[in-house]
Amino acid sequence: MMMMMLRKIKCRVWICSALVPKTDKPFLHHFIYHHRLLSDLRPKSIKDSYRLLNLQEGCSMDDVRNSYRDLAKQYHPDSGSATADSATFVQIEEAYRVVLNYMTKKMKSSENNEEDEEDKFKSKTPQHRQYLSFEGVGFGTPSQRQRQYMQFRVDRASEQVMEYRKQKMERELVMSEAMLAKDVRQSKKAKITQAIERLVEDLIQESMAKGDFENLSGKGKPLQKFSDCPHIDPMTHNLNRILIDNGYQPEWILIQKEIRETIEKLRKDMMASRNKLGEPMTPQKEKQWKESCEQFTESIQALNKRINDFNLVVPILSRQMVHFNAGKEISRVQESCKSQMKRNSEKETKKTENESSRSSDIKASFFKWMNLILK
Repeated sequence: MMMMMLRKIKCRVWICSALVPKTDKPFLHHFIYHHRLLSDLRPKSIKDSYRLLNLQEGCSMDDVRNSYRDLAKQYHPDSGSATADSATFVQIEEAYRVVLNYMTKKMKSSENNEEDEEDKFKSKTPQHRQYLSFEGVGFGTPSQRQRQYMQFRVDRASEQVMEYRKQKMERELVMSEAMLAKDVRQSKKAKITQAIERLVEDLIQESMAKGDFENLSGKGKPLQKFSDCPHIDPMTHNLNRILIDNGYQPEWILIQKEIRETIEKLRKDMMASRNKLGEPMTPQKEKQWKESCEQFTESIQALNKRINDFNLVVPILSRQMVHFNAGKEISRVQESCKSQMKRNSEKETKKTENESSRSSDIKASFFKWMNLILK
């Protein structure tokens, strides 16, 4: 139906053109059919179409559309612009359609050529077994693909090593954090235990100083070796019983007892030597006193070494001992000697005063008795 209408329209246009007288210049015959301008003049070649659209060959589809849109705004009869011209617009529209058809055909032909080339290469590619190896990595000849595959394996191995090291470091970090938390808990527990032991020891020493243990019912009596205690493990109780029966004592208790006995003996010897010298101090007595002080210093040094041995084996930190200072011990002995001499002198003065007062009382009583007799 559409083709028949177009044929009739062409015939009518030809008849009208035959009735119109010829002029010097050609007149463009155009008309509007369904809002589309048709003309009997078409661009001669694709170059003329590009020239009408102000484009160059090789442009993109977007450039063609944009150029057509701009020219339509200038030359369309309904645009209202000063350059509106229906004949020029008809030529532009025809050129636009010619260019579009040319570009679509060109694109289809290029796609077909590419497909043909791919089919051509596929048909000529040798299907050998080595192209199915190397895990599908690489391209080129078998030797090139082998080198590329070896490099691929090296890269993959290095990545796996780095990933393994990363996971190992993460595990070590987690383990170190866990060990650190465990050490912190153990240190807190040890501190709490030591604090409790020190507190209990301080309370015991304070009670002993106050004399709370003086009036105990079992004071001075031996302990019941075979008494059952519910707070002691039976195995530990039996071991302790065996040790007590055989007279066993821990090493640190023996060393502590030895240190205490040694310092008491040294102090008594120094007091005895100082009291023996007496007052006043002559040069010969001072020389003897210096010799005794030097001997005392050597003994204190040996005793301090023994204290070091004791501190290494004592199980409780609060029971450790400090070193003795020889100078302080000597000055303490001298002060105690001076205070003792002072007390002795005071006692002697009091005794003499008492004797003199007693003799004067006897004399007074005798004179009173004589006076009574004479009276």
